Amino acid sequence: MRGEPSCPKCGGRVRAPGLFSDAWQCDVHGVVHPLQPVIPPSVDALNVVVQRTRVPVWMPWPLPVGWLFTGVASAGDDRSGGRAAAVACTGPGPLGGMGELVLVAEELGVGLGARYAGVDGPDPGPYLNVEKPADTKVLAAGRPTPLWHVSKAPDDRAVFAGEALGMWLWAVLWPEQSGLLMYDELVLTDLRDAGAEVELVPCGALSPRLMETRP
Repeated sequence: MRGEPSCPKCGGRVRAPGLFSDAWQCDVHGVVHPLQPVIPPSVDALNVVVQRTRVPVWMPWPLPVGWLFTGVASAGDDRSGGRAAAVACTGPGPLGGMGELVLVAEELGVGLGARYAGVDGPDPGPYLNVEKPADTKVLAAGRPTPLWHVSKAPDDRAVFAGEALGMWLWAVLWPEQSGLLMYDELVLTDLRDAGAEVELVPCGALSPRLMETRP
């Protein structure tokens, strides 16, 4: 498990601001908002991200039966605040076996959602056919929110994306069949508005999906 910030787009090393630059930089992707070290899931870890973020922290709430919160990641630093937040949940898949879900909210150009989606980033726009009706809808912060399939994602996952509260919203699910979860009237809560209910979130083991670099 890395103990230092990394590139949100590829997971590579980043250089901290210094004498010649006031920004974090990746050798491949240039200026980035650094992905902070991922730590084991806990209510405290969730609270840290919620308190410093400038973007929504989405979680299905209530969680589907048998599902657990299995990690949170945030891109940004103490000066800029969180510019992307990823929440992982794990539980019984719709067709059996275990399913995994990573929800990402991010500002334009951050690239964290594209990394988990396994597509060239930074944003989902080129992969969405918004001329057609949305493939599914979720209720995000009380608002019906259309999501479209993200094309060209790897076959091992289902990827949806759209816009919620003025930010990109990505939903990445493994295995691909777990994408059926997105058709089950999923309700997403922005944990910035959850208050004391955050203390009730059931925690599981850290999802390795949050640690993946680009395939």
